[in-house]
Amino acid sequence: MDSPQNDRVTLPRNKKAPLIGVVGVCASGKSTLIERLSERGYRVRHIAQEHSYVKDMWKRITNPNLLIYLDASFETTCRRRKMDWTQDEYLEQKSRLSNAREHADYYLDTTPLSADGVLSFVLKYLDKAIP
Repeated sequence: MDSPQNDRVTLPRNKKAPLIGVVGVCASGKSTLIERLSERGYRVRHIAQEHSYVKDMWKRITNPNLLIYLDASFETTCRRRKMDWTQDEYLEQKSRLSNAREHADYYLDTTPLSADGVLSFVLKYLDKAIP
């Protein structure tokens, strides 16, 4: 797998960097990705859509230019965070995220990936998505 890029976003002074929203189930890698993208100069916001019953909260609160959806299997979420939750609670989060999933610009299943792998895939996407 390619190593993550270390480049910062550089845009002309008259252009504002696009706002990137990140959604996904608990323990899918959102916080780590947001931290790493922020360190590289991206404008990134965590959207806690998985905890909201408002189906399009991601849009109402943040309305990002790009929406990234991170997914992970139930088993992976339990392993990553030693979470004490049920499959039904996991499925409820997936249901709450369905609108964001439908409107996501980029979807990534992080189940088989390390944090570096997630970053690498997202940076490749952003490199193409941000002119």
